[in-house]
Amino acid sequence: MPSVETPDLQSVLESAKTIAVVGCSAQPTRTSHKIARYMQKRGYRIVPVNPNYDEVLGEPCYPDLPSVPEDVPIDIVDIFRAPQHTADMVRTAIERAEQTGKTPVIWTQLGVSSSEAETLAAEAGLPYVRNRCIKVAYDRLLA
Repeated sequence: MPSVETPDLQSVLESAKTIAVVGCSAQPTRTSHKIARYMQKRGYRIVPVNPNYDEVLGEPCYPDLPSVPEDVPIDIVDIFRAPQHTADMVRTAIERAEQTGKTPVIWTQLGVSSSEAETLAAEAGLPYVRNRCIKVAYDRLLA
């Protein structure tokens, strides 16, 4: 298995402008919505990805990553899906990276990572953040 070195989180957060939130809910009580809203208020463009909604947080919501227009740069793919779906989410991130030539950071929220997802990301050369809350990392490093 290729080894994955965790990228420097502060550098990732400082350089990123756009975060695709996979599994972003339109329901304000859901964690994915709260964290996406928090990051949006900190100046990040949020690209919600969820087949159940047309719009979340005032942004168009896409059914999957490959459906996001190629001219929308994605710096971080923040995954809010159950661990059994994470590898498939990484596969779609790889597909998008191949379409656009851009290499996003895969960021898995707490309890979401899987070894299969991590291996896929490593093999594709995508940086991978394992089981970290992006809001907590932002607060600790940049707030």
